[in-house]
Amino acid sequence: MSKSHSSAYLLTRWEPEDPRFWEEQGRRIAQRNLWISIPNLLLAFAVWMVWSVVVVNLPNLGFAYSANQLFWLAALPGLSGATLRIFYSFMVPIFGGRRWTAISTASLLLPALGIGFAVQNTGTPYVVMLVLALLCGFGGGNFASSMANISFFFPKSQKGTALGLNAGLGNLGVSTVQFVVPLVITAGVFGFLGGEPLTWTDGSTTKQMWLQNAGFIWVPFITIAALAAWFGMHDIATAKASFRDQAIIFRRKHNWLMCWLYLGTFGSFIGYAAGFPMLIKTQFPSIDAMQYAFLGPLVGALIRPLGGWLSDMLGGAKVTFWNFIAMAVAVLGVLYFLPANGSGGNFWGFLAMFMVLFITTGIGNGSTFRMVPVIFMTERLREAEGKGAQAQEQAVRDANKEGAAVLGFSSAIAAYGGFFIPKSYGTSISMTGGPEMALYGFIAFYITCIAMTWWYYARRHAEMPC
Repeated sequence: MSKSHSSAYLLTRWEPEDPRFWEEQGRRIAQRNLWISIPNLLLAFAVWMVWSVVVVNLPNLGFAYSANQLFWLAALPGLSGATLRIFYSFMVPIFGGRRWTAISTASLLLPALGIGFAVQNTGTPYVVMLVLALLCGFGGGNFASSMANISFFFPKSQKGTALGLNAGLGNLGVSTVQFVVPLVITAGVFGFLGGEPLTWTDGSTTKQMWLQNAGFIWVPFITIAALAAWFGMHDIATAKASFRDQAIIFRRKHNWLMCWLYLGTFGSFIGYAAGFPMLIKTQFPSIDAMQYAFLGPLVGALIRPLGGWLSDMLGGAKVTFWNFIAMAVAVLGVLYFLPANGSGGNFWGFLAMFMVLFITTGIGNGSTFRMVPVIFMTERLREAEGKGAQAQEQAVRDANKEGAAVLGFSSAIAAYGGFFIPKSYGTSISMTGGPEMALYGFIAFYITCIAMTWWYYARRHAEMPC
């Protein structure tokens, strides 16, 4: 039995900053946990975003819901997911990463199965649909605990890359659900077990649709992923902490600063992803928005690991600083290519600028998440300086716990961008006739992020260089 184990799943010794330990056994174990974590997180994002595809088909199948009711079905997973992240942020040190990953992934079976049964009957009460939309927030909540868990496994020099891979490949769930669901709802892929189709009608066009597959298709994959987490991942004994132990982050200034910066990166990513189809439809009505909407979340997710890798190489603060400048410039580009007074504009220029925006949100997601563990490690080690080896070891443990909690909590705050960005488009359009007011507001926000990053983290004599 390895010296790092007291059981098959509990690591009683975990010292990734020790080069010999890392090379002899740490790297192998950390990589194993990472590559099991990624598909679990991808499935979480897929379930979180499934309503974005389901709602567009409900009216044609005979569900008599108003446009406002459909909007709430699409929006509620974002609100519940963001709120759940606040609680999920603290779960890994309480329950253990292996246990919580398996439990939280298995919980996705509730909305997946529920949607599969509910959409087979046009008489399903609307309140049932609302409950199922809220339950899809389980998928959004999983991100906070997943990132907190993976942060424990890797040394400081590799956290950026590891967190970027976990989040970036996990974020692919947004694009995956947009690719997979339109395909599987066109056929009875589960045979008699999947239930009967409903008739989809649009004018004189009718076809058979198995919308229940939008939920059922994830059930076998969720089951396999949850079992893989239970039997393949590990809990770290030294990562144990109560909520009271972790709640100290609410007194840490850099927790709130990083919440603000991550709202600027991930909040932008999930908010732009949610609002992009609507913005295309309102500004370029002759364009089929669904042909292009998936591209933004796809490139943003794929580029995120590069943000972590660049930050490991160059420093998270430097990458974040220049990235926010690029984001502000990209929004100016979007404004330039928008139609004026409802006419003109250049869709291809608009699309290109939004692709730049999605790329920079992905890079910024990776760079900000690399900053967090470095900041808290530096801060705790400074406090322990000159107090002996035992104090230094305790500082490392405290820093890892606080950094993990901040990763989760900041992701919770940032997830509200998934609701507020599209809502700001709607408010701007209703008040001024166009989305320009919202976009100028985003630029102003990015300017605050640029200033904050430079002052606290990136300048020559910054308080906490990272």
